[in-house]
Amino acid sequence: MFARGEAYFRDSLVEILSIEPKRVKARVSGSEEYITALSGYADKIGGDCSCPAIENWGWCKHLVAVALAVNDMIANGQEVAEGPYARIRSHLLSMESRALAEMILELAERDSALLRRLDMAANAATDDDATLLKRFKKAINDATRTRGFVAYDMASGWAEGVMDVLQGIEELITDERAALALSLIDQAIERIEKAISNIDDSDGYCTELLQEAQSIHLEACLAAKPDPIALAHSLFVREVEGDWDTFRKAAPAYAEVLGEKGLAEFYHLAAQAWEKLPPLHGGKRTKSDFSPRRMRLEGIMDFFAERQGDVKARIAILAKDLSSPWRYCQLASFCLEQGLTDEALRWAEEGLWQFEDDPPDERLVELAVELLLKAKRKADAQTVLRHSFERRPGLDLYKRLCKIGGKDEAELAKAFLRDSLSKTKPSSRRDFPAETLIRILVEEKRFAEAWQVTQKHGATDELKEALAMASEKEFRQEALSVYAGSVDRLVSLGGNDNYERALRWVDRIGRLRTPVEQAGYVAGLRARFKAKRNFMKLLGS
Repeated sequence: MFARGEAYFRDSLVEILSIEPKRVKARVSGSEEYITALSGYADKIGGDCSCPAIENWGWCKHLVAVALAVNDMIANGQEVAEGPYARIRSHLLSMESRALAEMILELAERDSALLRRLDMAANAATDDDATLLKRFKKAINDATRTRGFVAYDMASGWAEGVMDVLQGIEELITDERAALALSLIDQAIERIEKAISNIDDSDGYCTELLQEAQSIHLEACLAAKPDPIALAHSLFVREVEGDWDTFRKAAPAYAEVLGEKGLAEFYHLAAQAWEKLPPLHGGKRTKSDFSPRRMRLEGIMDFFAERQGDVKARIAILAKDLSSPWRYCQLASFCLEQGLTDEALRWAEEGLWQFEDDPPDERLVELAVELLLKAKRKADAQTVLRHSFERRPGLDLYKRLCKIGGKDEAELAKAFLRDSLSKTKPSSRRDFPAETLIRILVEEKRFAEAWQVTQKHGATDELKEALAMASEKEFRQEALSVYAGSVDRLVSLGGNDNYERALRWVDRIGRLRTPVEQAGYVAGLRARFKAKRNFMKLLGS
């Protein structure tokens, strides 16, 4: 992306439209023209663009090109010439109001979004509150109505219409009409949330709309100054019981509006609900315990405890759910962050003990080992790693075990895997012990043993390919057999991606054979797979 943007800059395809202290607007020409807005500086740089890439990646080559163009101007000490936007603004300001109005109306005839915004602005300027309320309610209902399912290709247009109405509501936020705007934005949020289930929102338009609506809601609250107790009740219910995260972390977001009185009520409501939740321990967890409601209440309670600087309360909040190794890991990590190393180790060890018969959670194991080593309990750290390795063998755990225990632990771990393989039923010999043992042997370049284990117990295609690539010089025939098998498998599966992968294996085979041998092998492929036309084309190239 950077390289393409650099090419656009070198080819002088960037036209700066306007430069402000924290924002640059530009037109970038390529196969099409795109309008790009660059903002920020250094590691806080960002922006937007009218190209499709910005929606998928959050960045694009056009932003790169604009940044390079502006940086180049600065580096060369160039004065920024007056851009088109500045010239257009000066021209519009010099026009008579009647001529300007006619120009805008002419544009609105061809732009329905502009027409909607102008209509709402005109209504806001002339209607009384009752009429305006009626008009905007209808506009909200019309814009959010889905009329069945809104397919992917129609979602963008639907979202644009809703955004126009939201911006119209935002423009109502004045001292006189803030309460009206607050009432309307409440209705808009409710309508958007109901509409989501009828929209293909693959590109996240509804999320953006709800974020914008919540921002307007906060702005309206700041201007209208609603009763803090009533607002606390409303926000609490919407955060905890809502189907969406529109009002997530409402207490900190609305702290200025709520004030101490509203925040106290918010906490009172949360504490009452939190008290009713049962503690969770030792894997005894039902589906209902995973509800967003519990997680949201935990977040609210933690906010207030943090606000009070009450570390013990925050620990107690986390400790109310110890139903998984990960929860113990979270709790131990929090204690460590607070400088409570001994308490962190106590929770980590308790988590390992509570779930000692379950597959180990590598995050909890790693944290426990780190804390045990800090406490100069190396033997206990080795025991934890050894037990975890025996429950769920893996290369990373093996490396960690070797780092702490040295060669003796390494040999014990491999002996355990070999012993496990000798006891494994033939139907399941492709399970963890063989896979892990092969990976370890490849890592240690003990290729002869790795091939023996592979031939006796089997391995996945991916692992056999890795072994073959690592040892192809010493074990040429074995590697050739694996590569040829991969070619046959991929070509048989079909599809251009598989054909291209197969061709890479064919090329690798060619590096291990004489030209005559390779020619014979390729001829055999042509004979066997002549019906695979696309593969034949690739093979011929």
